[in-house]
Amino acid sequence: QVQLVESGGGSVQPGGSLRLSCAASGSIFSFYSMGWYRQAPGKQRELVATITIGGDTNYADSAKGRFTISRDNAENTVYLQMNSLKPEDTAVYYCSALRVGYANYWGQGTQVTVSS
Repeated sequence: QVQLVESGGGSVQPGGSLRLSCAASGSIFSFYSMGWYRQAPGKQRELVATITIGGDTNYADSAKGRFTISRDNAENTVYLQMNSLKPEDTAVYYCSALRVGYANYWGQGTQVTVSS
């Protein structure tokens, strides 16, 4: 049984930082790329960043220069460091395990609110 458990969300003022974590159980970490997605109220879920098993990263334009995705393969954990947060970053952030030809796994989501 695969589980992805996010943590680290919360409320922060504009310009602040948060670090999200996603702990993966099961044996998927060695075989799956990992990603962070987000969904704001009334909007579709969108990609934020992905990282391959080998550490190659990809970012949405909105995240470039502000967010950093990383993974600790020994700890089966993926992180999203978010700096210079803006009110438009407010959303539920989801961790996902990705593999071509296989269904994605999803976490339950963690709320990030950026407000003064």
